[in-house]
Amino acid sequence: MKKIWVFVLSVLAGFLLYHFFFSQPKIRHSDSTSENIICFGDSLTFGTGANKGMDYPSQLSQMLSRPILNKGVPGDTTVRALARLDRDVLSQSPRVVLITLGGNDLKNGVPKDLAFQNLKKIVESIQAMGALVIVGGIDLPIGGRGFGDGYRKMCDETGAILVPNIFDGVMGNAQLMSDSIHPNEAGYTKVAQKFYEALKPYL
Repeated sequence: MKKIWVFVLSVLAGFLLYHFFFSQPKIRHSDSTSENIICFGDSLTFGTGANKGMDYPSQLSQMLSRPILNKGVPGDTTVRALARLDRDVLSQSPRVVLITLGGNDLKNGVPKDLAFQNLKKIVESIQAMGALVIVGGIDLPIGGRGFGDGYRKMCDETGAILVPNIFDGVMGNAQLMSDSIHPNEAGYTKVAQKFYEALKPYL
């Protein structure tokens, strides 16, 4: 009986070790050597709700002591972002691209599968340039339509880095919000800090 338990425990330990060391998604282009860090997204990248220079890309630039390109366009959905990807990102010699997209798809009722199909095209197109991609996910407990799981699945499939809920602790906190959707300057500081923690090991 003792030998059976030793065997079972050995098999279990082997399975857990295999799962930990071999089945974790590999981060693509973690050693990228191109030029620019680019923030690509919608109004939450643009900085709606904050004074000029206090959007999250500007604050992240100060934290890193290096320039960052802000390519946020208010109101952008994943399909609109895909349409401007070449001009705003791929032509800019990207080294790292930080993405906040999907919120408008969620708000506008765009089907989840379509939204993440577009987002996956965006991520893979950037990776084809040899750039590291970091995605700021959105995971709402109510009305989220499974978008949180969508970000996780997409990042696992592509090897992008995921910050699971980039607005965790910000959305719903009146002291950190300029309106019901957009952070204020202090809220964008929190977002910049989360992206800083995700990005710093790869610079």
